[in-house]
Amino acid sequence: MTATATAIRVEGLEKSYDELAVLRGVDLHVEQGSIVALLGSNGAGKTTLVRILSTLLRADAGTASVQGYDVAAQAADVRESISLTGQFAAVDEILTGRENLMLVARLRHLPDAGRVADDLLARFDLVEAGARKVATYSGGMRRRLDIAMSLIGEPPVVFLDEPTTGLDPQARTEVWASVKELAARGTTVLLTTQYLEEAERLADRIAILHEGRIIADGTLADLKQLFPPAHVEYVEKQPTLEEIFLAIIGAEQKS
Repeated sequence: MTATATAIRVEGLEKSYDELAVLRGVDLHVEQGSIVALLGSNGAGKTTLVRILSTLLRADAGTASVQGYDVAAQAADVRESISLTGQFAAVDEILTGRENLMLVARLRHLPDAGRVADDLLARFDLVEAGARKVATYSGGMRRRLDIAMSLIGEPPVVFLDEPTTGLDPQARTEVWASVKELAARGTTVLLTTQYLEEAERLADRIAILHEGRIIADGTLADLKQLFPPAHVEYVEKQPTLEEIFLAIIGAEQKS
């Protein structure tokens, strides 16, 4: 596939639970090597769409493919091409971070599981914590380890389903850095989120899912064009609470 090829293609996707229509004809294309944020409130259908794309759920109508493989007819090939990180870190707290990584590498039948684990610990800035039990990790460290585990075997497509839910601002920033690093290496990322800032910070494109349909899809600049030109006023910019928090934490860590 070329750098501009479509990694994920969704056309007319529908899914209902009894009388509740969750997806009502979703169309979405994700280019190879890009980050697309799927933005929507609770119940919009984000997780349902990800579960269909990752072959965990079957659609009622429409088509979807990942890396050219049909998610219904070629599920095994899709699973070989993807990794899924859910809303809660799927790590074993009894094991160390390095042992978690080695376990997954062995399950994937990769040679030299220790080297794979060490490379990922370095890549996600977890070397110093690698020998500690995961039960001692912070929320951000657990999530980074979870993402690292999902990359074993180097899948070309990664689904991140609300990866920063419940994390504090500092941990969220750590996860954002990891996601940016994924895209820099050419991994295609479909990120679901409720956080507007998260989509703004990370995404090459943003798709807004509302009541089971994509109602807007484009770059941040594209979406801004949907609104009238802003009225220009000169005001003193005040730091946000998040900026203040991170600055204070950073200063404390340096002292």
